Amino acid sequence: MENLVRKKAIITGGSRGLGKATAIAFAKEGIDIAITGRNETFLKETVSELEDFGVNAIYATFDVGNYEEVKTGIQSIITEFGTVDILVNNAGIAAFGSLNDMPVDKWSQIIQTNVMGMYYVTKEVLPYLIEKNKGDIINVSSTAGLNGNATTSAYSASKFAVIGMSESLMKEVRKNNIRVCTLTPSTIASDMSIDLGIASEDSEDSVLQPDDFAELIVAGLKLPRRAMLKSAALWSTNP
Repeated sequence: MENLVRKKAIITGGSRGLGKATAIAFAKEGIDIAITGRNETFLKETVSELEDFGVNAIYATFDVGNYEEVKTGIQSIITEFGTVDILVNNAGIAAFGSLNDMPVDKWSQIIQTNVMGMYYVTKEVLPYLIEKNKGDIINVSSTAGLNGNATTSAYSASKFAVIGMSESLMKEVRKNNIRVCTLTPSTIASDMSIDLGIASEDSEDSVLQPDDFAELIVAGLKLPRRAMLKSAALWSTNP
């Protein structure tokens, strides 16, 4: 099994929900963590929690959809950590509405954050992984990226794009000993899904929890380097 102790990880959208659960799971494994997000208050609070596990935890405040902010933020993380081993592209937004009813700027914002944001961050981190000829990239898509549904055109379009980009990248960088994994979870009781009204805080027994998602990521990272979890769909056992 791969030893994760003292590896360096960057998790976008790492102060809440799936990102925070993943950060905590990483900290329990002894991984040093840099989390990113737009809310500095949430970032500081999460970093304080992560430090309780005895790891080095830092944060960078930026919007993944702004390339100039991404370049500055990622560079600050690399400068402080000196290297990076793991990237979890988790940051994303969602909104629902029919294709005609959703405002153009909202549609564009979803694509900008979920697709271009993942591209921007990966573009800035990838050269460091290629240079060391080793690394892991975990890209978070969704079951909405496997099947479209009414009122999800923007979100589904973004998550379909994430799958295509992620799988293409996987084939590009296998030769560099970089594992790229695409995750397509179904509904998880995260802050975002609760805010959108598609999950509730009282649904622990019937809906996937952020901790379930985090455990899957850790399990994939622990695989021997000869093995790569190319993709995984996480579903609740309850229909």
